[in-house]
Amino acid sequence: MLSYSEHGNIDGTPVLIAHGLYGSGRNWGVVAKRLSDTRRVITVDMRNHGQSFWSDDHGYADMAGDLAQVIDTLGGPMDVVGHSMGGKAAMMLALNRPDTVRRLVVGDIAPVGYGHSQMQYIDAMRAVNLTKVTRRSEANAQLAALGVEPALCSFLTQSLDVAEARWRLNLDALAENMSAILGFPTINTSFDGPALFLSGGASDYVTREHRPIIRTLFPRTRFVKIPNAGHWLHADDPRAFEGTVRAYLDAEAP
Repeated sequence: MLSYSEHGNIDGTPVLIAHGLYGSGRNWGVVAKRLSDTRRVITVDMRNHGQSFWSDDHGYADMAGDLAQVIDTLGGPMDVVGHSMGGKAAMMLALNRPDTVRRLVVGDIAPVGYGHSQMQYIDAMRAVNLTKVTRRSEANAQLAALGVEPALCSFLTQSLDVAEARWRLNLDALAENMSAILGFPTINTSFDGPALFLSGGASDYVTREHRPIIRTLFPRTRFVKIPNAGHWLHADDPRAFEGTVRAYLDAEAP
């Protein structure tokens, strides 16, 4: 089963948070801690990330099954928050196992295929000489020299095990499955529960052209933008992200 951390022990519907590509549950520690003042929050490491198991398979049906296993084990249904890759996994979970999801929050991603590539970051991580890294800042410097912007250097090296000189990311499997990660499966069902699609005002990941597709799969959708945030909206404006998610989960009737 996926590795996970729990925050808070408040009764009520728990919240499960699924991170995006190259991330981990620890990226969500601040948001999870804030939300845990009124609810139990579970942050998972997705397969091939963090402390979770490695697999050659990294499709959205597989990832949705992983999330369902956590919810079934801990006792569901849960409110599910997913960002980017984790948002697609959360959407697939809601579509395949609607019994496990009470409310759905999708962070800056749509159920569509994207044409850009994330391979440049795998190439950069592979190029880091880990034998010369004794602290995370040295890996940051190597990534920066390879053209990775500073904020992403810090984000990527959160998945670096300096002591073991290894990435906590299955770079080979992620590279092999990149087309599936950027895509989204064709599915002929819908989720009738409430859904919030929360996007960054400075991001182009969710456009008005995507809305008909989203509404077909998630007819009870609301759309909200965080004005000054980009794709990593929870890092760009964590207070606004947490406040919006909190208000939605507290106010929206299941």
